[in-house]
Amino acid sequence: MLLEGIRIIDFTRLLPGPYATLRLADMGASIIKIEDPPHGDPARYMGLQIGGTGAVFLANNRNKTSVVLDLKDAQDLERAWALIQAADVVIEGFRPGVADRLGIGYAKASVLNPEVIYCSLEGYGRQDPMSAMGGHDLNFMALSGVLSLLPDAQGHPVMPHIQWADLLGGIAACEAILAALVARGQTGRGQYVEVAMADVLSGLLTTHVLVEQATHSDHGLDELNGSRVCYHLYSTEDGRDVALAALEQKFWANFCTAVDRPQWVAEQFAPAVAHNPVYDAMVNLFASRSWSAWKDFSQTVDCCLTPVMTVGEASTRFQQTAHSAVWDMDSPAAGTARQAWTFAGGAKPDAGRIHTAPPPLRPKTE
Repeated sequence: MLLEGIRIIDFTRLLPGPYATLRLADMGASIIKIEDPPHGDPARYMGLQIGGTGAVFLANNRNKTSVVLDLKDAQDLERAWALIQAADVVIEGFRPGVADRLGIGYAKASVLNPEVIYCSLEGYGRQDPMSAMGGHDLNFMALSGVLSLLPDAQGHPVMPHIQWADLLGGIAACEAILAALVARGQTGRGQYVEVAMADVLSGLLTTHVLVEQATHSDHGLDELNGSRVCYHLYSTEDGRDVALAALEQKFWANFCTAVDRPQWVAEQFAPAVAHNPVYDAMVNLFASRSWSAWKDFSQTVDCCLTPVMTVGEASTRFQQTAHSAVWDMDSPAAGTARQAWTFAGGAKPDAGRIHTAPPPLRPKTE
């Protein structure tokens, strides 16, 4: 495992921080999760419960050890300091200044352990005017501009069913920690890294901010936003959907040849609007066959066509392929808990410790 021997003290809760340390755990790091008495991480009891434990907790806390500490208690604070002294990495997800007030901020940690990598995972960042404000995934998406890029037919933003800011914030924190570990390997010194989830989302807009400056359009590149016939979502005969992304001319030509429409080859970037004859004809073509038929077509014609799968269908596919990206793990709390592998570049999830279930909450011992 790539991070075997790396010890991480995790003061985070809910989703962003635990997802970051889940990724590091999947790479082999040892994660000590610090939880408040008496109930621990709110993800244990919020939202959907599976076997009496929250689904968000079960999904994002495998391969971790739980330690219950009351950081307002002098003895428990000393225990936290001892853990920080022996750590390679500390990660916290409090609002700016809270970790310092609790006695576990970077100023204290760097004295206890000059080689420690200390990551603060925040909503808006301490330099932002909203730094002290509470916020969640939807707020960060809204403020960053990303939510406006997910519109409905009337141009209003849709409510995403996946927590983009939380998950991408966790990925960015993981990335920053790994970079800091590399730097420490070169210099022997630890350092402080700050990751703000709103900034992480803004960083996704590298193309969009330039296009907006040049064209005053907030919709990004027309070739990639569904406004061209070659790069679009189409509905099938049975009300399902498929995704066509034939950007390169060769893929578009393959598609046109396979559906016996050679006259469309010159119309690759025709607008995907009603009453455009090519678009109307493509809509009718996709609606003339079932989702299953187009799925079979996508596996035989090299044209960047894929079926739009549900989470359940995608999970089944991953379980049946060599990726092994989704698997069922035995969990004392939930029986069988389905898990998704976070790290594409390492050992497969059937390798040893990857099956360690999310830890139970043990009562704080005096």
